[in-house]
Amino acid sequence: MTTAPMTVLVVGATGSIGRLVVAESIARGYTTRALVRDTAKAGRQLPGEAQIAVADVTRPETLSKAVADVDAIVLTLGSDGTAHSSPESVDYAGVRNILAALDGQRPRIALMTSIGLTSRNPIYGHLLDWKRRSERLVRASGLPYTIVRPGWFDMNGPDQHRPVFLQGDARRSSSPADGVISRAQIAQVLVAALTAPEAERRTFELVAEQGPAPSDMGPLFAALDQDAPGTLDAARDEANMPLEKEPQRVRDDLEAIRALASA
Repeated sequence: MTTAPMTVLVVGATGSIGRLVVAESIARGYTTRALVRDTAKAGRQLPGEAQIAVADVTRPETLSKAVADVDAIVLTLGSDGTAHSSPESVDYAGVRNILAALDGQRPRIALMTSIGLTSRNPIYGHLLDWKRRSERLVRASGLPYTIVRPGWFDMNGPDQHRPVFLQGDARRSSSPADGVISRAQIAQVLVAALTAPEAERRTFELVAEQGPAPSDMGPLFAALDQDAPGTLDAARDEANMPLEKEPQRVRDDLEAIRALASA
């Protein structure tokens, strides 16, 4: 009997990382669904093998068909600072809306955020705080997940292909000194995490150092600490964002996602 390939939904599919995630997912033989707002843009940027789901993460009523019957979801959302695309409405609420739209489905989740997001660094305004809140939603969902916090995109040298997984989010220079990684390798790690049992409930910073890429990322995932069950923050993260000081709407969202998980 032939087993149907896994169906992967890529959210943020026309972004600089999302496009590569789509290509990587297709290359691995998965049925790959790309969530897009603009079909014309998708036609220019995405492979013809990708299924196109037209929806908008800021409009929850558009999402139910896009998430239907998926086995895994890769979230590579990134706001552009406009009124329609703010850190709160896209990086955070986009994740919230996808999770709420699942309506009992339990896909594997791979979420991309950012290195340094626990720094509370005012140089980024509230962007990193909203990304951190999106991580908390994923942990509260009770779904199997992996959260990847990449370093600076495409600033690695030609001999820097060895991925290094870090925890504790201790690199906070807000410069490439924190670590660099190619967009292509970010996509590879996100897609690899969907089927690696060792990747479940792991949160880590992703950078590249001198050396070749491994053929198997399983040992890298396995060497990481798992996030504690029921926790909102990652293993080894600094506890510098108390829940009781969070906006009420954020606390309400967490309770709503937890309620869905227990339903």
